[in-house]
Amino acid sequence: MIYRHHIAPPRAFSQFSHDLIRHPRLSSDAVRLLTWQLSLPEGARESLSRTAERARIGACAFTRAKRQLKEEGFVHERRVQGPGGRWVTQQLVSNVPLSDGEAAKILARMPVHAPDAPASPQLAPSARVPAVGAPTPPPTDGHPKKDPGENTSHRPAQSEPEREPEPAPDAAEPSETARALVAALPHLSPDLRRIPRGMYDELARLVSRWLAADHTPTAIRTHILRGLPADGTPVHRPGGLLRYLLRDIPPAPTLVSSGPASPPALTRPSNRLAAFRECEGDHVQATLFRPTGDETLCSRCLTSSPTGQRA
Repeated sequence: MIYRHHIAPPRAFSQFSHDLIRHPRLSSDAVRLLTWQLSLPEGARESLSRTAERARIGACAFTRAKRQLKEEGFVHERRVQGPGGRWVTQQLVSNVPLSDGEAAKILARMPVHAPDAPASPQLAPSARVPAVGAPTPPPTDGHPKKDPGENTSHRPAQSEPEREPEPAPDAAEPSETARALVAALPHLSPDLRRIPRGMYDELARLVSRWLAADHTPTAIRTHILRGLPADGTPVHRPGGLLRYLLRDIPPAPTLVSSGPASPPALTRPSNRLAAFRECEGDHVQATLFRPTGDETLCSRCLTSSPTGQRA
């Protein structure tokens, strides 16, 4: 059980409505800020921020409490221009909720007090002593007395005949062979399936430079396959990887004939392609598959084969 004992104060007290103290949408900081303001003596012009500072209400709690009081109609504010052209903020605090119209009528009857601080120099400029000499306007016309080209070290550059700009090596139109090779790159490896379409012309120009340097399409494809990650790392930007691989052009291998013609030395494939074998079936392009034994046909060719047996 709770027992209450109340003694009316003999002096310095304020009367507040129970609805204000028990307001369901006002926090304890909002109620404390409002009751503190209403308990100030008549004529006091203490701002809400100063009251919150004296009541030990923090900055965040003060902002939240002030917003609640304004939403419930206990606090109203307006900006007016006072004496001397300075703008001041008027705050109206009431013990009952007021509408905007009611608050505007009350604030219209209140005098606008000028701040105690002196006016800003921008509003009340002080008299300044002018500089020595009478002010003269800047010259707006006239010509120099002497040609500055005769006594200056920065003579104007002599005009030279215009030359036709030489086309950049990458700006040449790519060949059809280079375009076809770039268009087939997505089928060369799963890592190259997401080449942006906007990079096809750039990659075709790079491939054209390789072809102009006597590199064969097979050598270009082999160089690209060697540059792919061999540890299974996914390629997130295949276009940038191809630009990096095709940027520098190595010298083309020269064939030296010594005695009978010998078959070209096979380059060792990467570890990723070592377990694959090229299918000997009828395909438009070279098709690699992973054999399980000594078969020479991929699973699709074995399925379509009349005998259905391994070669």
